[in-house]
Amino acid sequence: MLRKIYLYGDPVLETDCDPVTDEAFGTPELIQLVEDMFETMDDSQGVGLAAPQIGETKRLFVVDVSAGEDRSQRRVLINPEIVDTSGEQFGEEGCLSIPGFREKVRRPFRVTAKARDVEGNEHELEGDNLLARAILHENDHLNGVLFLQHLSALKRSLIQRKIQKLRKKGEWD
Repeated sequence: MLRKIYLYGDPVLETDCDPVTDEAFGTPELIQLVEDMFETMDDSQGVGLAAPQIGETKRLFVVDVSAGEDRSQRRVLINPEIVDTSGEQFGEEGCLSIPGFREKVRRPFRVTAKARDVEGNEHELEGDNLLARAILHENDHLNGVLFLQHLSALKRSLIQRKIQKLRKKGEWD
């Protein structure tokens, strides 16, 4: 089921999310939530989606750097923990909660994350380049951090003013 993606300005996007409880793993509700997240992300042509972006304050996100082209690239990270990063990359980022805006952001080139899957099994995921960027971007969402916070104050202010104008015209809901 497609879910509404909450846009920049909604307080849910600035919320520090709660861990998924042990009792929730393997439940039909959690499995459905993950399926809904992939469907919503694919429909929006994104490469990642965090639970707070659809109004769920759970420490959970999905990524697929193939943008829905290769189902084997789908990854689910529940209660993720970033255990290592290395290198550096500087590349363009966007966000489904801030549609129409893209800016260059500096991130580590490689990341290692520990997480659990929908059944509660622990796994480790290593990624570099776009996968590392997606993991770090979505993990930020779980801590109430948007990619705008990685920009200079000037760039952030320019985007915020443009969004204010869109809001006044009723084009940002």
